[in-house]
Amino acid sequence: MTKPLSMDIRDRAMARLDEGQTVREAADALSVAPSSVVKWSQRRRAMGSAAPGKIGGHVPRKIRGEHADWLRARMVDGAFTLRGLVAELAERGLTVDYRTMWAFAHGEGLSFKKNRARQ
Repeated sequence: MTKPLSMDIRDRAMARLDEGQTVREAADALSVAPSSVVKWSQRRRAMGSAAPGKIGGHVPRKIRGEHADWLRARMVDGAFTLRGLVAELAERGLTVDYRTMWAFAHGEGLSFKKNRARQ
């Protein structure tokens, strides 16, 4: 994803609009798309500033709280498979996929390896 244009350009575009220039005139003078100037002006009206919003962000973990505590205890108790844990969580009311379960086990440093069973 590309970076947002600088606040300097945004501020200069808003100043030109405040002076009475049209969106197209301001966009041509600053070599940006007219749609960008329109979006910046809409954002300024709605938010009070033409500053860009946050890009990306943090998605909270799906397995947390009592489910995470239960899983930690369950994983320490004995042998398990990730697919089996997915099914057990579904019975407890939390639907997750295999990848989510793998990420949880990997993040906790808890995984079942066949080699450990042989040792």
